[in-house]
Amino acid sequence: MSGALPWRIGSVPYLNARPLIYGIEDQVTLSPPSRLADLMCRGKFDAGLVPIAEVIQHDRYDVLDGIAIATRGRIQSVYLVHREPVERLKRVAVDTASRTSAWLVRIILRYGYNITPEFYPRPEGGKLSEHEAMMLIGDEALWYRTRNGSQPILDLGEAWVELTGLPFVFAAWALQRGVDGKAIGGPLRAAKAQGLANIERIVQDATEATPEVRREYLTKNLSYELDAAEKQGIRRFQQYLKEMRLVDDCHDLRYVA
Repeated sequence: MSGALPWRIGSVPYLNARPLIYGIEDQVTLSPPSRLADLMCRGKFDAGLVPIAEVIQHDRYDVLDGIAIATRGRIQSVYLVHREPVERLKRVAVDTASRTSAWLVRIILRYGYNITPEFYPRPEGGKLSEHEAMMLIGDEALWYRTRNGSQPILDLGEAWVELTGLPFVFAAWALQRGVDGKAIGGPLRAAKAQGLANIERIVQDATEATPEVRREYLTKNLSYELDAAEKQGIRRFQQYLKEMRLVDDCHDLRYVA
């Protein structure tokens, strides 16, 4: 894509985001999910590929319709690895980089397993031998699964679909109110189209895990759509968050074409 874009754009630095910023990578600032959410909230970006928790918490964004990082089943990059049976867990170490995933594991354990263990931040580099269970996300999760394939895991995408029958949306393009959705949406939709058309190139250029894992992840585990089913999944997520008092209130998200 030629020419500098007249907007400040942020994204997460994970493999799953690369198909959505294909061709505009040099014009996108990469930050961990929680940091990106903070920068968006402070108005540092016009558009950000933010965790869905950010747009649920703050009624200050429009959401670009039709594009998301989502799953309709096993996700492979957001899971709980555990030494004890899930139904007997008392303490769980969570990755604080993503509020969305930290909320999701609470929901899955309460509504899927009827348990409410203690949650605490997982120290960087923490090992499973030091915890009953620990949550892993993103590229670290892909690497861990590749190297420790025999350890039992609870895949949170798969667990969500089994619980609800709906897709789960991890992230979407949030636009600051007042930003022209049609104008900025054009380049972002073009980037997605190019990215999906060049998945194999992304697979070969990336270094996370193995080419086979990357290919399966990008083509089978992930969905990049934001359609009616995904929006229903977001509403169900909001419903659970309110029931568990993880958020004070829920607002209807504003989608722009």
